[in-house]
Amino acid sequence: MVKFQDVAKKFGSISALEDVSFEVEAGEFVFITGPSGAGKTTLVRLLLRDIMPDKGKILIEGKDIGSLKARDLPYYRRKVGVVFQDFKLLFGRTVWENVALALEVAGDGGNDEKRIKDALDEVGLLDRANLFPKQLAGGEQQRVVIARALVTRPKLILADEPTGNLDPATSRQIVELLDRQTKEDGTTVIMATHNENIVNSLKRRVILFRGGKIISDKKGAKYSE
Repeated sequence: MVKFQDVAKKFGSISALEDVSFEVEAGEFVFITGPSGAGKTTLVRLLLRDIMPDKGKILIEGKDIGSLKARDLPYYRRKVGVVFQDFKLLFGRTVWENVALALEVAGDGGNDEKRIKDALDEVGLLDRANLFPKQLAGGEQQRVVIARALVTRPKLILADEPTGNLDPATSRQIVELLDRQTKEDGTTVIMATHNENIVNSLKRRVILFRGGKIISDKKGAKYSE
């Protein structure tokens, strides 16, 4: 599903990633761990095609996303759902409208009521559809973000510190929601995190980054920096 081949990225004189190579299978849940500045967010941005590598290739389903033309990016991003730490919700729009917007941006239109209902039901927020984000608790806001990621039926979900601002119980609920997508829908999930308890409890594959390099890559591993 996802393959990094000798990927390197610099910002000025700072090396964010250096000769990174790894593969992630379809339906796999992978944690990306490491200290601040290790390269986790850079990896997520590269997968989004928000930035380009200086060297190497990133393949999604065998296709080099670096070779995509601007007109092809919306089609690629339909396959990718994104969950951020800071939610990035539109506070002037309702929960329903926030989720519908993801369909509009992906070019699918925002009027597919069944898909929007299904996404909100999946995260347990169908009864909150007409509320505004500011009327929700932090964990509920993050579930809106997950619904927004799910509504386009992505093959890949990227989660960048999605539990960073949440309490332990809510964090667990959020990650279990993501984990369920791999088991029920075969969605691939790559999650960058500092949450030691979550990593240790789920016992999924853990790729540890430090200084832009992969230090370890183990299945069923515990958290480490």
